[in-house]
Amino acid sequence: MAASVRILGELTYRIINPNPMNKYQLPSPKKHTHPTGSPQSTSMTTVNPQFTELLKLIDWPEPPSPLKHFNFSTSPKKCNYRLWNQRATYKVGETLEVVITARDHSGGPKNYGGDFFQAKLHSKALKAGVTGQVKDHGNGTYLASFLLPWTGQAQVHIRLIHSSEAVDVLKKKREIHPEKVYFNGYFVFNGSSEVVECNVELPRKDVCTYKDPVSGDTWQCVKPRQMPCEARVYHSMGGYHTVTNIHENLLLSGSVTNQMIPESIAPIMVTADNTSVDLTSNRPICQPGQHPPKPSGFYYKDTWTSLVCSERHFPTPADILACLKGKVIHMFGDSTLRQWFEYLVTFIPSLKRIDLHTNYKSGPLLAVDVEAGLVMHWRGHGPPLRTTKTMVTDLHYESAHLAGIGGGPQTVVMVNLWAHFTSLPVRFYMERLERVRQAISSLLIRSPETKVIIKTANTSYKSIFGSDWLSLQLDILLRAAFKGMGVIIIDAWDMTSCHYLPDNIHPGPPVIRNEVDLMLSYICPK
Repeated sequence: MAASVRILGELTYRIINPNPMNKYQLPSPKKHTHPTGSPQSTSMTTVNPQFTELLKLIDWPEPPSPLKHFNFSTSPKKCNYRLWNQRATYKVGETLEVVITARDHSGGPKNYGGDFFQAKLHSKALKAGVTGQVKDHGNGTYLASFLLPWTGQAQVHIRLIHSSEAVDVLKKKREIHPEKVYFNGYFVFNGSSEVVECNVELPRKDVCTYKDPVSGDTWQCVKPRQMPCEARVYHSMGGYHTVTNIHENLLLSGSVTNQMIPESIAPIMVTADNTSVDLTSNRPICQPGQHPPKPSGFYYKDTWTSLVCSERHFPTPADILACLKGKVIHMFGDSTLRQWFEYLVTFIPSLKRIDLHTNYKSGPLLAVDVEAGLVMHWRGHGPPLRTTKTMVTDLHYESAHLAGIGGGPQTVVMVNLWAHFTSLPVRFYMERLERVRQAISSLLIRSPETKVIIKTANTSYKSIFGSDWLSLQLDILLRAAFKGMGVIIIDAWDMTSCHYLPDNIHPGPPVIRNEVDLMLSYICPK
């Protein structure tokens, strides 16, 4: 575990604010009996002790005592907010502060924290938006801070994503019920076939364990009755085990999840004069190693302005081809990264997709532009990939595949790892992230001119099987793992949380266009 010790040492000082601020189609959960008759128990105490400091990064306050009645939980209809130190005028570059008071369903103020609020400042008319930063005071009040980046009207918008009581349910179910999202393994042998349940870990002895010879990643399936373990040919998403009771379902119900807090602040007007801060002056060029601040940028007239670096825009196919000429691009991740692949293939007429006769949802996918010398690959990350039936041989663990890339100045590697891990105990994600980090570190040592781009999480999940709170926890760990390395971080969390389009795990074209433009700004900064 030398690698684990090394990453721990590097991350202990990288403390990230634990409160920063359409979907995958989730079929209705069905009642299942776990193979052993009881759920697997994977408590936080089973996490490798070498990761203890990492867990502090995602520490979250818990309710002080068990909930006696639903009415004592946080009610989005009863919560309210007000301006702190309200002024008559506001200028670009200043900070707007809003105090949020959490209340229960009877209207009484709560005296402890842990609620998960998301905040943004926006203007529909200007197609402008910026994410607010929420600080939990631990006593039922919260401070939302907003940078004022544009002139004109701005409206505060605050949502209760989950009450502190609902977060407590999400956290506990994440750790003790890894089987709530399960997978199918398809075995074929001598003309017979069998389908069994699979997962990262199964709490039984009669299992087939598969270990990647390069990365060390493991996967388990229930052993078929009359077939060898080697007969596993296909993988797919299986389904959802119900792991919540009626009281927990109330806390996670739509009436109290992702609900707007009633507006109590009129829109403010932001002005600029010669004393205002110029947020876009003196920004450096976009280059590896820059860690996004909070906020990392803002929308204005539907265009993203980065506060990390001086972004560029690529309005025509010729602009993008001039940037990507001669490049070999490797993308590893989920469907939110596949959206970048799809955007480029759709936007550039000369970039043609080659049919590799694979499952489109899991890949691999290939597109080429012979004249430009551009080659672009996308493939889904290895299990636990929630996908339709696909060949096991087409699912490569990202760290194993990265080990086979030579790299160089014409090579671009893009990785995202998050959405399909939200249902698992956090230790699985930390171990997986460690292997990917080490693979990227090795790639950059042998080929330091390789561009490595890390896409962070999107907002939008809102259920026990995947929630923005669960996503945020993984996103914090992802950013910590790569801080200080010569990689590029694309802050998709900010870019998806403050846009005017409704929440969608697969954001609409304006968001994807801005994400791709920012990504290209790092490949071709000038």
